[in-house]
Amino acid sequence: MSVLRPRRLCLLAAAVVLAFTGPATAATAATAQVSAADLREVMFVGNNWDGTADVVKSSGDFAKIGRVDVVPDKEARLAEINADPIKWIYFMAIRNGVGEGHDQLVDDMYSTPDGKSMVVSRPSFADVVSIDLATGKINWRFPVSGYRADHMAVSPDGTRVAVSASTANTVHVLDINTGKQLGSFATGDKPHENIFSRDGKYIWNMAIGDVNTSLDATWQDWTKGDRRITVVDATTFKQVKVIDMRQRLDAIGLKDYSDAVRPAVFSPDESKLYFQVSFFNGFLEYDVASDKITRVKTLPKNPATSEDRTTWVNDSRHHGISMNPAGTKLCVAGTMDDYATVVDRATLQEGPLVPASKPYWATVSGDGKSCVISESGADQITAIDFATGAKTMSVAVGDHPQRVRLAHVAADWKSPSAG
Repeated sequence: MSVLRPRRLCLLAAAVVLAFTGPATAATAATAQVSAADLREVMFVGNNWDGTADVVKSSGDFAKIGRVDVVPDKEARLAEINADPIKWIYFMAIRNGVGEGHDQLVDDMYSTPDGKSMVVSRPSFADVVSIDLATGKINWRFPVSGYRADHMAVSPDGTRVAVSASTANTVHVLDINTGKQLGSFATGDKPHENIFSRDGKYIWNMAIGDVNTSLDATWQDWTKGDRRITVVDATTFKQVKVIDMRQRLDAIGLKDYSDAVRPAVFSPDESKLYFQVSFFNGFLEYDVASDKITRVKTLPKNPATSEDRTTWVNDSRHHGISMNPAGTKLCVAGTMDDYATVVDRATLQEGPLVPASKPYWATVSGDGKSCVISESGADQITAIDFATGAKTMSVAVGDHPQRVRLAHVAADWKSPSAG
């Protein structure tokens, strides 16, 4: 199973409609006809503390194309929160905890298949919204269970989006066009990363437990909660498998390692999972068929990084991992160590350590040639060449960029009023 790499060319939206809703009327088919020529591949960059998303070119010079305000209803949401004492308590806890003193206004983003809308999870507002990219207005809003929305994943056909409701230990699966819930499933404590299998049949969810406490010593790890991978059928939402990495870590003598699986990426053939865990400067390789951890890669520590684990943001040491389309190179964001590096998958030898300010995510450019990281501490994205491991360029974005996703917009798209 692998993380879906967005299509280089968009399929006809009419085909998607026919495949999932049955025969369409002539009017439906006519309005659904969106070809690759009508769309432009871009990257969405979520500026978490700004409440904006920058739209940049997906490769080449990664130049900024425009910006979208993802909280056009901010005043209404704040009024709603201020009127409810429980919501207000959670809102302030998010600001002062995971938000590092800031509201978390955008976590994850995807485009709809027709390129007309951006679907965004908003942690502090505990919801998912669809924003019309032409007008900047909200198409629909889905409040998640509990009090915080987190990472999302989009299905291979682009029609469904899964979102973690982190305080409710639930993942919701929504119709990306209407916002209607298609189903949901239970997870471990604090669901985080979601990954659809390449064929769209399964959803993998990684629960990371309580990452905001100061009980960070190795012997206190048991206090972090129920951390596990939950695999479900993406149609019935029934549980298929649960993977507790604690057992797999202990089996190879890594009893002091956290079992909180953070960002992860599958190999192209879906036989291997590469994942990061809390507090660890490196990543691990998991063989799906044998159900075992097969290799561990420890990456260099930055001498300037404090060894006081309570100072590491949300229990992260490294947070962000991606793989080139050929499956030969990994790109790792060394968040608290202030670098990113490309690692050869066969040998696990890292390349140059590219200096970066609190890199928070790693993804792959549209042409597959570059790893793109978000430098949340420098308010920029940076491209690193997979072939050489060298930095090629940086582009300024908004305040505290985190998630970066490939997407599509209309070929002639221009920013709405957000500028």
